[in-house]
Amino acid sequence: MDFIFNRQIIGGIVPALLTVSILVEICFAQNVPAYFVFGDSLVDPGNNNYIVTLAKANYIPNGIDFGMPTGRFTNGRTVVDIIGNFSPGQELGFKDYVPPYLAPTTAGAVMLQGVNYASGGGGILNETGKIFGGRLNLDAQIDNFANSRQDIISSIGAPEALTLFGKAFFFVTIGSNDFLDNYLIPVISAVKQKLVTPNVFVGAMISRYRLQLMRLYNLGARKIIVANVGRIGCVPYQRDINLFTGDACVSFSNQLDQLFNAELKSLITDLSTNLQGSKFVYADAYSIVEDIQKNYISYEEFEPCLRSKENFMFYLTGFENANSACCYLVGRFEGLTPCGSLSKVCSDRSKYVFWDPFHPTEATIMFSLQGISWMVTPMTYTHEHWATCSIVIKA
Repeated sequence: MDFIFNRQIIGGIVPALLTVSILVEICFAQNVPAYFVFGDSLVDPGNNNYIVTLAKANYIPNGIDFGMPTGRFTNGRTVVDIIGNFSPGQELGFKDYVPPYLAPTTAGAVMLQGVNYASGGGGILNETGKIFGGRLNLDAQIDNFANSRQDIISSIGAPEALTLFGKAFFFVTIGSNDFLDNYLIPVISAVKQKLVTPNVFVGAMISRYRLQLMRLYNLGARKIIVANVGRIGCVPYQRDINLFTGDACVSFSNQLDQLFNAELKSLITDLSTNLQGSKFVYADAYSIVEDIQKNYISYEEFEPCLRSKENFMFYLTGFENANSACCYLVGRFEGLTPCGSLSKVCSDRSKYVFWDPFHPTEATIMFSLQGISWMVTPMTYTHEHWATCSIVIKA
């Protein structure tokens, strides 16, 4: 089914989004043959289903609005699911979601439209996420892409494969677990925090990230979108384990985010300048999430101007809860336990910003995409550029 939306500008979100300039030449069409995804549980489509790990989401009530649990850590689709289905002129409108690398069916011609390597619990640093057992950190994900790359070269030949990689989009969103499941782990990380300053820890992350992004470039990636880290100090889990903050977000955690994001932005600028033929884009997820959390009641702009005969629930009114998890069991902000079979679920997921202690609802993701300037060049677009752009969403 198709819905057409005119891009509408929402108050405070505009300045951040205008500098994001992310993702796909949807409004100013060029063909995108494939879409390769790297990251953590925000974009894991089910890779963790195939490894021994505590970080799994392939059970109810996860996926309640997707139709079934798939391993996605949300009630419905992830951001890369939705982006992959944007389809004006079929620039990115893939019929199917980008498949998980570890799925047995992800082989042969299927890989020619892209692969998702993301893994819940994964991080930039290889020690991140050890508390979960198995997980694929970014180095391992890039190793897996190198394997896919060789398979694709063997299938269609090196010249055609390199052309495909050069035109494809590479989306990377990772880093929050390096804080949540490494530097900020309660009790376990107390010694690390005393011995390693935030500046040193973030410096180690950025140094490793530089090598990883350069490796992607050397493997043929040219259009690389890198999202920064969102406001981890405002997720229900952080609020529940830091009771002294009261109703406020955890400032120290958000300060870590901001320190990392500033260094990441400089890194992306440097790589874009010095890697010939590259188009790196910095996606400011932090500012987008901040605006949603601060102005959540006013998010009432999403109204389809074309409906198909099929039924499709969309988000026509503002959020009602920006602090607590929709899938919950224990905690003041319902953030002390993962979403699981014993959890209760809010009746209207479209009214909640958070699905579980860490992850957004599909409604939040949809609103975060509204108004974004879909260009794969680090440009700043004016209000007039946005006003003329429409999106068709395939669902």
